[in-house]
Amino acid sequence: MSTETTDERHPLFMPVILLGGLVFGFGLGLSQMAKPEVVLNFLQFDDLGLLFVMGGAAAVTAVTFAVATRLDRTAPLTGRAYTRRLKSMDRNVLVGGGIFGVGWGISGICPGAAYASVGIGNLPILWAIGGMFLGAYAQGYLRARVAGDSTSAVGAD
Repeated sequence: MSTETTDERHPLFMPVILLGGLVFGFGLGLSQMAKPEVVLNFLQFDDLGLLFVMGGAAAVTAVTFAVATRLDRTAPLTGRAYTRRLKSMDRNVLVGGGIFGVGWGISGICPGAAYASVGIGNLPILWAIGGMFLGAYAQGYLRARVAGDSTSAVGAD
């Protein structure tokens, strides 16, 4: 977690984030990835068009990261050095990935595309977004509760 406050960020930081979100949402809408029925057709191997959309996005991202990190060793808007974050593959990653995958398969939409789906007029998706918020809250509550139990067990020794 960063200790940097919003006051220390470059003035263009938030506008660039907003612009990135708008471009991302527009791309999801244009590619039809914001339509659950299109995504479900993809997941059922009926329409593999989204494979090219996701593959193209992954290729552009890979090239951008490869080139940008060689041109400048620091992030342009924060000045912090690029570092590789290694995370361990543990039970939480597997359980979280499984829940994410099942939710994506059932609803036909992932969290990023859900917001774009509202933008193209899919208002019933607000139920799914509400579920995402409840799930995130429950996960945070349970994680804090488990962390609290483990610290109280340590103190009892």
